[in-house]
Amino acid sequence: MIYLQITLKIADANRAAAAAIYRAYKAPFLNTIAGAKSKELLVRAQDVQVMHGFDSLENANAYLAGDMFTADVAGSLKPLLDAAPDIRIYQSY
Repeated sequence: MIYLQITLKIADANRAAAAAIYRAYKAPFLNTIAGAKSKELLVRAQDVQVMHGFDSLENANAYLAGDMFTADVAGSLKPLLDAAPDIRIYQSY
């Protein structure tokens, strides 16, 4: 399993709007993105993380380069961010 972790700095006042964006794109992500296995929203006091599960590194990278992420998700989140997202990819063994 490949995990794509995106950590977002979002002020408390903007978290409800960010959660709405997550909910809007969760089903399309799972239903249309090649190799998508899971998508979870993790909320901490200091940040918000979106953890995506994929079947391969290639599919995770394709999602990052695709329109759903670059135009739709990132474009919708951009006005809510306090800093650039931290994007990391992990492989489980």
